[in-house]
Amino acid sequence: MDTYGDMVTLLLCFFVLLYSMSTIDSAKWEALVMSFNPMAKQVTTETPSGGKGPSADADDGGVAPEPDVSDNVTQEEIDEDIESLFQAIQAYIQQTEQQSTITAAKDGGKIYISFGEAVFFGPESSYLLAEAEPVLNAVSGMLDAASESISEVRVLGHTAQGNPTKPNNPKTDRTLSSQRAANVVIFIQEHSVIAPVKLISEGIGQWRPVDTNETSEGRAKNRRVEMIISGRDLQMEAEGVTSYYTTTYTTH
Repeated sequence: MDTYGDMVTLLLCFFVLLYSMSTIDSAKWEALVMSFNPMAKQVTTETPSGGKGPSADADDGGVAPEPDVSDNVTQEEIDEDIESLFQAIQAYIQQTEQQSTITAAKDGGKIYISFGEAVFFGPESSYLLAEAEPVLNAVSGMLDAASESISEVRVLGHTAQGNPTKPNNPKTDRTLSSQRAANVVIFIQEHSVIAPVKLISEGIGQWRPVDTNETSEGRAKNRRVEMIISGRDLQMEAEGVTSYYTTTYTTH
C-alpha cells in the first residue's frame, strides 16, 4: 500500500507541475529565458486572422503567399496602349504584300486579327512557312510594345470542310487546327517578351466557317488562324473577376 500511495502522490505532483507550466506567466518566462541567455530577443510571429501562413515545405500543401501584382497603370493608359497597338497592326497590314489575306478589327478592349492559310501554312500542313516568319516577327514586336496592358493573346486555328457533303475526320481536323494554333503561339513565345501565361492556343477545326465550303475560294477563307488580343480591365481585376493565370509566381 505504501508503494501505491507513493505512486499516486508522484502522479499528482506530475500533473500539478504540468498545469503550472501551462499557465506560466509571460513575464516570469521571459525572465527565466533572459537568465539563461541575456542576449536573447523576443520575436513575435503573427498570422493574419482567417488565413494560413506560408508553408516551410513547398510540397506539404501549405498556402503560398500571393505576390504583389499591383501597379500604377490607369485604365486610360491601358486603353491607349491597345488603341496604339491596333493602329500599328492596321498600318502594318496596309504596307505588307499580304494585306489581302490579313484583316484586323477592334471592338471595345479587344483586337481581332485574321490570317489566311496562305500566310502561315501550306495545304494540310501545320509547319510555319518561311514567309510567315516576317509577319509573326512584326506581330511579336507590336505585342512587346503593349505587353503590360494585354490580358491575353488567344490564337485559334481553323480548317475547312474538304468535302461539302461529309464532315472532316474529327481526329485529323482537330489535330491540324490545334497544331497550327500552337505553332503560332510557340513562335510568339520565343520571339516576344509577353508573359507566356498570357498566350493561349485553341483548335476549332471546321466548325466556325466564315464562308461556304462548296467553293475553293470559300474553303480558302475558312482555312485561317485568328488572334484575339484582350486588353486588361482594371475594374474586373479589382473585383477579383479575373482568370487564375493573371497572378503569376517566379519559376525556377
